[in-house]
Amino acid sequence: MTDMWGQGPDQGPGQGPGQGPGQGPGYGQGYGPGGYGGWGAWPPPPPQPGVIPLAPLGVDRILGGAFTTMRRHAKPLFGTVLIVYAVLAVLMAGALALGYAAVSDDVRALLDRDTEFAWSHARPVFVAFGVVWAFGMVALTVGSAFIQSACTVVLREAVLGRPARFGAVWRRAWSRTPSVLGVGLLMGLIALIPAGLSVAFLVSIVVMLLTQSVAPVGLLFLLMVVTVPLVVWVYVLFLFGPAAATLEEAGPIQALRRSARLVRGAWWRTFGISLLAGVIMMVVSIAVRVPLQIAMPSTTPQYEPGQSASDVFEAMLPKLGVVMALSMVGNLLVQLVSSVFLPLVTTLLYVDQRIRREGLAHTLELASRSDA
Repeated sequence: MTDMWGQGPDQGPGQGPGQGPGQGPGYGQGYGPGGYGGWGAWPPPPPQPGVIPLAPLGVDRILGGAFTTMRRHAKPLFGTVLIVYAVLAVLMAGALALGYAAVSDDVRALLDRDTEFAWSHARPVFVAFGVVWAFGMVALTVGSAFIQSACTVVLREAVLGRPARFGAVWRRAWSRTPSVLGVGLLMGLIALIPAGLSVAFLVSIVVMLLTQSVAPVGLLFLLMVVTVPLVVWVYVLFLFGPAAATLEEAGPIQALRRSARLVRGAWWRTFGISLLAGVIMMVVSIAVRVPLQIAMPSTTPQYEPGQSASDVFEAMLPKLGVVMALSMVGNLLVQLVSSVFLPLVTTLLYVDQRIRREGLAHTLELASRSDA
């Protein structure tokens, strides 16, 4: 496994180059009487070539480092997200056009009021648009993995105080996307467990109400209560997987094992800061959506004497267009920020754990000096 920072990823806890167990990168050591190196002298502040000081990070440094990275490297970060979303939109538009072209006759037959509903027409429509939906989910998953990898690459340059060049970020991120995608799929399989139990629980309630039969509602609820905390624990344990897959060039299984080793002993801290980042994104979402919601025109239909339903709908079209445009702008802004901020926070947590346990700060300092 190769480390992009030039440090072996499997060093023992707190054992960076030239350090003993539990020591940091040399700060606060060797202080004796008589000034610097003596009793009563404050240790020098840790170097900060980039967005964070090269020392163990507090919550303020992690969140502040994420916001600073977004501000200093806005072009490669938000430019990457915008390009990925534009490509996804083009691909989905093309897939929808192909799907409609393949079943256009069946769609027209279903919409024809003079024709009775027939499964011979409905089946190909459902199949075609089911294939389009599956294609869209695959494309979105790949795009999300690429964005995660790109954010990690940009943060590496931001920590070292180097410019993040667009082409270099894309090449490095694309080369690590398959591994990050594998990590995401494995973590997605874990998340499917409570999702499947929730669906089964709701279906069992509906079946019990409609058929008056006995359904295993209590058993499914008990399984949900037991499995949800377990899945959350495992999910947080593997949270550093994308960062390890990108920065350490690890395969999916190796990245998950590496994440589990780093998170072990710091699970609550990792969970708490990640949850705080999610709450911040919720606040940002509310702050963006509420003003847009207030600015939206009313779409309540207003009937006047002699107007038909089609006339009312045509009169509402301009307002509906404004509402859809504002909704799309709000969703895009929220998605842009969350797609960048959350991976940056997770990667900074990963860097912090390596600084605390492996003396990564010394390696980062040497790397930043060699590029100066």
